[in-house]
Amino acid sequence: MPSSTVEDYVKHIYMAAEGKNSTEVSMGAISEALGVVPGTATSMVKALQEAGLLKYIPRVGVALTPQGQALALHVLRRHRLLEQFLVEVLGFDWSEVHAEAERMEHVVSDRLLERIDHYLGRPTEDPHGDPIPSASGVVGGGDLLSLLACPVQESLQVIRIGDQNSDFLKYIAQAGLGPGAQISVLERNQSAQSIQIQLAAVTRTIALGWGAAEKIWVRTHPVSAAPATVAAP
Repeated sequence: MPSSTVEDYVKHIYMAAEGKNSTEVSMGAISEALGVVPGTATSMVKALQEAGLLKYIPRVGVALTPQGQALALHVLRRHRLLEQFLVEVLGFDWSEVHAEAERMEHVVSDRLLERIDHYLGRPTEDPHGDPIPSASGVVGGGDLLSLLACPVQESLQVIRIGDQNSDFLKYIAQAGLGPGAQISVLERNQSAQSIQIQLAAVTRTIALGWGAAEKIWVRTHPVSAAPATVAAP
């Protein structure tokens, strides 16, 4: 069974490559994601390459092999199902489950995970809208755009929040921008690096900086026109 360190590396490499045009992830991005110095990351990456989990190209970065990607998806499945269980069953706030799931994902058995999945009704997203990989490694949740890239003056539905920071998630919940919210982008101001958002459920508008906007992912054709709830799960 892979160590928790190995699982953390392949998971973060997979997440760093998510949504990008290239499957390669820079060593700088890996060091930052894992909170380690570049030398430590390089040593670990070389070990993972020997194990067949990734390909390392000096001065370019790394890319997961099919074996490495399968392991990363398995870890993400554990993590996201645990987050959903903590929120839906145990009543945790969505802003506090990431750290709990980080600790639990390395020790939960496949048998227990299957029971959790069955109990929850086979969910396809976690509380933040992140897709939960299936047991066979299939991942949904495609065709999403960030608020920096989505159309302006069109009806949108918030699907996914791409930041697990507790304070950020609390802000998103208070602003009514959690998954399911119906919104539209009124305008983008490139000079000020800000955007104006209109929530369908209320008359007020919200101003967001580009840093926050790029972490909110939407779908341009909502499947439901029902009013969004103000608070996140």
